[in-house]
Amino acid sequence: MPQTIITLYTRKRCSLCDKAKNMILELQDQYKFSLEEIYIEKSDELTERYGIMIPVVHINGEEVAFGIINKMDISNRLQEKTENF
Repeated sequence: MPQTIITLYTRKRCSLCDKAKNMILELQDQYKFSLEEIYIEKSDELTERYGIMIPVVHINGEEVAFGIINKMDISNRLQEKTENF
């Protein structure tokens, strides 16, 4: 089964980003995935794309949430990804 990868687009000193990361990490008790954090301020392109949307969550390259992240929504998306394998 391919590894599920959650990518969190974030920036430093972002309380919504910190909350999203902690919430995603809580889901590791239920789902197997790796978490990749990308700080958007390291790229002009990412800052332009996600600057006002962060945090942004991708699962296996697909954007699934941004802004205020809902744990149940991410859990449901992870469940869908696991069922598809």
